[in-house]
Amino acid sequence: NIAWKVACGLALDDPGFHPSVLSLWRARLRASDRPERIFEVVRQIVHATGVLKGKTRRALDSTLLDDAVATQDTVTQLVAAIRRVRRLVPAAAALQLDAHDYNQPGKPACAWDDQAAREQLVSGLVGDALAVLGALVDAELDATQAEAVGLLGVVAGQDVEPGERLGSWRIARKVAPDRVISVVDPDSRHMHKSRRSYRDGYKAHLAAEPETGLVTQAKLTPANAGDGPTGLQLLSDEPDGLEVLADSAYGGGETRAGLRAAGHLQTVKPLALRSAVPGGFTKDDFRIDLDQQSVTCPAGHTVGITPSSQAVFGQRCSGCPLRARCTTAKDGKTLRVHPHEAELLAARRRASAPEFIASYRQWRPMVERSIAWLVAGGNRRVPYRGLARNQQWLSLRVAAINLRRLVTMGLNHHSAGWMLA
Repeated sequence: NIAWKVACGLALDDPGFHPSVLSLWRARLRASDRPERIFEVVRQIVHATGVLKGKTRRALDSTLLDDAVATQDTVTQLVAAIRRVRRLVPAAAALQLDAHDYNQPGKPACAWDDQAAREQLVSGLVGDALAVLGALVDAELDATQAEAVGLLGVVAGQDVEPGERLGSWRIARKVAPDRVISVVDPDSRHMHKSRRSYRDGYKAHLAAEPETGLVTQAKLTPANAGDGPTGLQLLSDEPDGLEVLADSAYGGGETRAGLRAAGHLQTVKPLALRSAVPGGFTKDDFRIDLDQQSVTCPAGHTVGITPSSQAVFGQRCSGCPLRARCTTAKDGKTLRVHPHEAELLAARRRASAPEFIASYRQWRPMVERSIAWLVAGGNRRVPYRGLARNQQWLSLRVAAINLRRLVTMGLNHHSAGWMLA
């Protein structure tokens, strides 16, 4: 690559090194006790320049990244998982299995438009998987073999349910929680970005200083991981007293309680309130008294909060002139009080303050700039399989982005150390 040769001061006809050297050093870094040491060194350079001194804001956000493999359907996953176990465990390879020739890759032959044929195939594959699992119950397995057998157990149970005939199986009309979508990359997950838009892969979480655009911490998770808990992890090494800016994905009660415990100011958009009736009352129209453990509805009825954190109005709703704006439930209104209701209520009140609105509009969108740098150049798709490899890729990429940003800001090195011009 001519650009790299110029950057390294090499001659244009320099033979360079074999690309496998990079794979070797990535593997050695990943197996070391400090797999993200390059990102750590860049953070030290950021600290040495003093560029973040006095910068007390951190913006949190995440972005979905596509995985590096194709999503597999149930049949493909079952065949691939059984093939892998038979390849790794001799005892499994010795079993006589009838549903498919597992020496052949790919999907079995089947009349896919025939429901009976599909169910017969699924029943056979699940039966073979259960036979393999049953034969290996007491087998001594190494770590790789145990991981393959465990994955087969997950795949054999997550998408199927018993059929109408005894001993038969069929594909279930539901989505299993935390469903494995590919045996090639078991860490990848399915994520709905909206009701009609979904992605398969991972989620990159960033904490960035909004004024400079420097990323202070980054973490990769499966795509279905929650933003709030991960955001707290990104701030775990930060000093107290930061102003944390984030959208409503970080507005849950547990996340807010964690931010308050850490001494941070929350400029986090509150969760949107929903009404049981379109255009009707929301929770803010009810007066919740946590000290007295009571709730008063818009019509003036007051009830206590039950041990299960509910305010049940029941018969009080009968004949109430405001019922049409409050509930459609036959038994009357039931209001659920969140365990962190005080945090959520305080957040909704603060969100209407002029200083909150001004700060949120000025600084929160700046983290989008850092995300744009992250995914630029075709990096919306992760290059590797598995969480560990792609976490290392993310840390290296963020380190490079931070270095480029520092160079743009005038990074220089003198006898006194690193500084910005």
